[in-house]
Amino acid sequence: MLIETQDLCKTYRIGDISVDAVRDVTISIDAGDFVAVMGHSGSGKSTFMNILGCLDTPTGGSYRLGGADVGALGRDDLAELRNRTIGFVFQGFNLLPRTAAIENVELPLLYNGLPAGERRERAIEALRVVGLEGREDHHPNQLSGGQQQRVAIARALVNRAPLILADEPTGNLDTATSGEIMDLFTRLNREQGITIVLVTHEPDIAAYSRRIIRFKDGRVVSDEMTANPK
Repeated sequence: MLIETQDLCKTYRIGDISVDAVRDVTISIDAGDFVAVMGHSGSGKSTFMNILGCLDTPTGGSYRLGGADVGALGRDDLAELRNRTIGFVFQGFNLLPRTAAIENVELPLLYNGLPAGERRERAIEALRVVGLEGREDHHPNQLSGGQQQRVAIARALVNRAPLILADEPTGNLDTATSGEIMDLFTRLNREQGITIVLVTHEPDIAAYSRRIIRFKDGRVVSDEMTANPK
């Protein structure tokens, strides 16, 4: 089991008011799964994803990632687990604008102490996997939105992490480009066995997954397999 949560809760304090963003969420996700997390704005899905990504801490319950009890880890061990296990893809791409594609992809490797030559080789390979051979020296403003998102996916792949967390990865893309990006996620899942967990509010994007978890008012209200994934 790659991801396991038990009675997970997250409460925010706003003055004298308590807001339960996530309430009593118990789920498990196997290695190699492809899961879409859905829900309206304020449903708790983004808070849940932040907890899965070790970017936020729960106020109750437990979270195990790759067998490790996340709540028991110190800051350094948590950072190492996150770097080793998770690749992140965001709606806004989050690329450094004055930095070439290959250098954007190399960024996660800087924390691993790898030699420059090995960093470069792994970045070139990641860009090849996402179909951007020959674009290594292009800056973000020289790339289309879909190409920028492919660079972001290559950055998520470069550490060879078993899990990709994607937050609205097609939110800034047109319909055709969104389909291309989802086809890429599907290929990475099926051919490389990478676990994909993505947040989306679009049913046609969720239809690429094998499983859909729906949130409402901080709780999981349904958890169903997809009948015929795209």
